[in-house]
Amino acid sequence: MTNRHDGRQDLGSSSPKRVKERLTPGFVGRSEVLEAVLDALREGPAFVVIEGEPGIGKTRLLREVLAALAPSPSQERPVALVVTCPPVEEPFPFGPLVDALRRLRPSIGGLVLSRLAGALQPLFPEWAEELPPPLPPLHDAHGTRHRVMRALTELVERTGVDLLVVEDAQWADPATLEWLLALTAGGGAHPSIVVTYRPADVTDGSLLRRLTARPPAGARHLRAELAPLDAEATRRLVMSMLSTEEVSQEFTEFLHEHADGVPLAVEETVRLLRDRRDIVRRKGRWARRALRGLVVPPTVRDSVLERVARLDSGTRHMLEAAAVLVESADTDTLTTVAEVDRATARDGIAAALSSGLLLETAPGRYAFRHVLDATAVGEAIPAPRRRHLAHRAAWTLERLPHPPVARLCRHFQDAADVQGWSRYAEAAADLARESGDDHTAVTMLHTLLTTAPLTDGERARVARKLGSVTVHRTEPLGDLEFAVRNALTEILADGALAGPERGEIRLLLGWLLFQLAEFDAGHDQFRAAVDELHDRPASAARAMIFLSRPEAPRDWPVARHLAWLDRANVVISKVEPASARRALHIDRAVRLLDLGEESGWAAADAIPASAASSEESYDILRGLLNVAQHAIDWGRFPEARERLDAVIGSARAVGHLRAVEFAEFDHALLDLWTGEWGGLADTAARLESEGTHPLIRLAGGAIRGTLEVAEGRRESAVTRLRTILEGTTASPATSPAVLAAAALGRVALVDGNAAAALEFTTPLMTVVAEKGTWLDGTLAAPVHLDALTATGRTDDAEALLDRMAAWSQQRSAPVLAAIVLTGRGYVAQARGELERAATLFDEAAGALDALPARHDALLARERHGRCLLATGGREAGISLLRDVRLRFSALGAPWDAARVERVLHEAGPVVTRSGRRGPRGYGDELSPREQQVLALVARGMTNREAAAALFLSPKTVGVHLGSAMRKLGVSSRTAAAITAMENGLIPTGPSPA
Repeated sequence: MTNRHDGRQDLGSSSPKRVKERLTPGFVGRSEVLEAVLDALREGPAFVVIEGEPGIGKTRLLREVLAALAPSPSQERPVALVVTCPPVEEPFPFGPLVDALRRLRPSIGGLVLSRLAGALQPLFPEWAEELPPPLPPLHDAHGTRHRVMRALTELVERTGVDLLVVEDAQWADPATLEWLLALTAGGGAHPSIVVTYRPADVTDGSLLRRLTARPPAGARHLRAELAPLDAEATRRLVMSMLSTEEVSQEFTEFLHEHADGVPLAVEETVRLLRDRRDIVRRKGRWARRALRGLVVPPTVRDSVLERVARLDSGTRHMLEAAAVLVESADTDTLTTVAEVDRATARDGIAAALSSGLLLETAPGRYAFRHVLDATAVGEAIPAPRRRHLAHRAAWTLERLPHPPVARLCRHFQDAADVQGWSRYAEAAADLARESGDDHTAVTMLHTLLTTAPLTDGERARVARKLGSVTVHRTEPLGDLEFAVRNALTEILADGALAGPERGEIRLLLGWLLFQLAEFDAGHDQFRAAVDELHDRPASAARAMIFLSRPEAPRDWPVARHLAWLDRANVVISKVEPASARRALHIDRAVRLLDLGEESGWAAADAIPASAASSEESYDILRGLLNVAQHAIDWGRFPEARERLDAVIGSARAVGHLRAVEFAEFDHALLDLWTGEWGGLADTAARLESEGTHPLIRLAGGAIRGTLEVAEGRRESAVTRLRTILEGTTASPATSPAVLAAAALGRVALVDGNAAAALEFTTPLMTVVAEKGTWLDGTLAAPVHLDALTATGRTDDAEALLDRMAAWSQQRSAPVLAAIVLTGRGYVAQARGELERAATLFDEAAGALDALPARHDALLARERHGRCLLATGGREAGISLLRDVRLRFSALGAPWDAARVERVLHEAGPVVTRSGRRGPRGYGDELSPREQQVLALVARGMTNREAAAALFLSPKTVGVHLGSAMRKLGVSSRTAAAITAMENGLIPTGPSPA
């Protein structure tokens, strides 16, 4: 079965599992501060100051404080007056305080106030009838304000305020701040006070600094500065929003770097990714589809731009220059880019530092405090000015003693200066590749190749580099892979390149086409490349090895592919250096196994375990992964599992995501073969929805459909599998096509439609027989042979078996030997040689168990039992079929179990589930049938689906389900399934729908 591990693409998923519910953040990273604030407030009058930058979590901390102060049933609720100061340009005197009092007391009826409260008439016109009469006016403004402040203090006292909260005090009007100073300086009893503010936004001369610096006498003083969350706290915050502990490390690191640990930025980024449908489940964890574009949440953007707007023009120019430069820069660079004089630059940097937007990263070097802030400011610059500033940045950096190549490339590109950009793009791509950033490297090289004015020699060099980075990529590139394919095709079409250079590019294009499953087109490129690479042995040998791959052409027999491999082996001996020779020998070993050559195992054992370079490491991992996959094809299952585990460990250690994904699929395929089905449906669903290569997604769906057949979900299984088969008609030997054909063929056989089964399996088996690639058909061959014998074509089946047997006798391919035994059993059974058939099926079951291939072994034992019943071995046949039925149920194949039960039922009344004569009454215990029904309900089946799986009517299933619910004392089908699982009455499976 073909499933090559040479590449993948990230095309997204047709139906990824995305976050849809409201994302509510938990309270993380502030527990110590919360406890300190609560301790201060609980021990008596306290004065608490909480400071921090925008979005750091001051408001959330206040909410948690107020919630924690909520009374127990035996306590009275403390009265909290929450004063929120808005950022208005001309605040109304006492405005926030007045609004807070109105919210607290819509009416002051019942309060006993002195005549002094009449001074509040102008502030509270709606209370005019409840307040004392207005006081006579004073001619002294200070006296009037003092009288109002005393009246406000009295009102606060009479309303019973225990806690006064002033939020965002940096925006409080002077009158409110003056009142707070008077309140705390009075020396008398006053409520506990909590003040929050942003230090960077406090204006010069503000009374707030005096207030926070002079805590009231007799009150406990606490000052807390909220810092950004660390990486672990960021991870816990994201986990709380997604209601799971399964969040990918890459996603967490991206968010922490992206938001700099500012909780609001983290929360808004996650919400924005949700709204953009970018959050998906990958490998059982929440992750972002692509961790590339730096997106500024609107809430964060508006907050940043509002802060910038309050600054003078010179400071804004300096901030724009810093945003365009991105990385930290010294004063001279910022001044040159911003095009301001030194005095303006000096004052602008000072103001930007005071605002909290910039920070000094090193003596004399400055950058934005948060990357989101820089992005927000940069995106707000009008496009013409942004291009101008980018050109200024490039011009400035280009004159440094050691020009920063990557930055110059970016700045010239942002400035739309193609010539300037092209001077540095290739070098920047080399740096990106060396740092492991394949996406950036491919993007730069592709843009350079398709837009820059290059000479023919430069085009050839860039095209080769682009092709090499793409085929050796360690991460999915999505549609960019197809863009590279098109670009390389256009290069070859113009005819301007010399022969050897054309050959090198053809080789890379063919390689990429094979990775994209475009085998015929790839083969054509390799065939042409061989002639053009006659004086470049390493590249010529690689093209020959590709021609030895059996995917194309379909009419080539194995011998013709082996001939190309022999030619390659001769050329490899001439290849230098040794590392290039080793890489080619790895590919040759894989191709030998691919073509079913026993010598491939010795060649595979010679693959080194370590590498001297990252490229050689890629070749080794790719080779070992293909060897592991071929171990599955050959039926060497324990060896395959051991090899896959080693590959996954090595690939994860070096960050080779492509290898990890393909190895995980191989693990799933191996689990399907060996009957390790616990959790396999979830794994298959994840591969189907989140796989980054189309074959991975199709294969995940095929495994899922195969399991659905075994579970009895025929309708959904057949729909899924037909779709997969229709999408792989050009490649019948690929994993998804083989899996789909085999599963659909089994369904057709059970339905008694052997002709339909042949329609599913013949395209694959025809290719397998013509080419002699027998290992490609191991999953579908038993179904095909069964269908041949069921349609009377026993001679055709026997001829096919003779060829398979002759081939397998010369090789250690135990899976094919077991299939031959099974197939000969089919032939003997069809010819009426039932005793011989029983013996063959028994031997086949033993051979399949030895692999192990549990489901296939049970199918062979089922045939064995049927043959025993038909030959008079009634007692032995019934005993064997009972055991098979139980094992099918335990495996998770109720459809197969139900089929066997029908055979047992048809065998006569002597068959009893208990092993005793006569019917049994189960009392309050669940009957076996009730257990079967509940097991299917636990898998999420409807009554109709369960009925189809058990060959019963929906009404009968309903009766069994109702009886089980009554015995378990529950009132719903879901509760019945859960209760049965919790008490060990049915196997534990997926949560019921």
